[in-house]
Amino acid sequence: MNELKITWHDWLSVFATGVLFSAFLSMLGYYLLEMGLYEGGIFGIVLGFFIALYSLIFVTSMNRYLLPNIPKVAWNITAAAFSFASGFLGTISTYLLFLILPISTVELFHTHPIQSASIIGILTYLMGALMYRFVKARNEKEESEYLFVQSRLRSLETQLNPHFLFNALNSLTELIHQNPQQAEEAVVKLSHFLRNTMEEHPLITLHEELRNVHDYIELENIRFSNLQLFVESDPSTLSIMVPKFSIQLLCENAIKHGFSTSDGDFAIHVHTTFDSDLQIRVSNNGKAITNPAFGIGLSNLQERLTHLCEGKLSLESASPIVYLITLKECHENINR
Repeated sequence: MNELKITWHDWLSVFATGVLFSAFLSMLGYYLLEMGLYEGGIFGIVLGFFIALYSLIFVTSMNRYLLPNIPKVAWNITAAAFSFASGFLGTISTYLLFLILPISTVELFHTHPIQSASIIGILTYLMGALMYRFVKARNEKEESEYLFVQSRLRSLETQLNPHFLFNALNSLTELIHQNPQQAEEAVVKLSHFLRNTMEEHPLITLHEELRNVHDYIELENIRFSNLQLFVESDPSTLSIMVPKFSIQLLCENAIKHGFSTSDGDFAIHVHTTFDSDLQIRVSNNGKAITNPAFGIGLSNLQERLTHLCEGKLSLESASPIVYLITLKECHENINR
């Protein structure tokens, strides 16, 4: 059914399980009736194949044409009817085939095909009901995990360092008296930066992310004035989707832990390349890293990279400091 999202992997499992179960059950019946195990196995395989085939046809048809056009309260009754029909028709097809095959069948099946088909139809319905419960429980678990991860991602990506906003506003207050035109430009950049923070899309193009980084560095330069940003980016990479604020967070981390006002200009370099994966290196000429363990900010970034892009954050060098982001193809839907 629509809500079950039955995959082709599920159908392969149904075919394999149905055929094997039918074959072993048929062999057991033939053994108890002192008939040939080989013939019982053949009969079970054919019966299981036909039932699984009709199930595939009926369920696919229901998903595409029937269920979207009937009330949801009627779904269970409809599914039960089609499950029974799969078993019934599968049995009748097996009976007709074995009329022309030189393989013996159970006498009751041969003399009362309709009754036998009805019983197997009921058993098929029961098996279908078990499958329904199993697949529904799995989908509910996946949906719950998806919603949790989406909620977690929204929380991580919208975290804005309150100290940055506090310092930026204080610097703007002083700048208004010193250079009103520059203060006006800074307000526009801060507004744009905050707007990007509030947008719900977890992925943006590399070009947009680099623009955020430029805005961030310029806003921080209101306070420090000696921050420098150098970007070397392959033009072919600019349209690639990346997690929002991924590079910006590394720049923020660099300023927080590596910058000193007494050491002259502080340079941050961003270099992007693409081979089979997108690689983004963010380096700076600040103080060497003595503890390579990730703090809260970098751990949150690593979590977002993993969920959105099967990506990875690594410390490539502690002196000079070089962080490497490696990204595979990014998707907002983490259940891709």
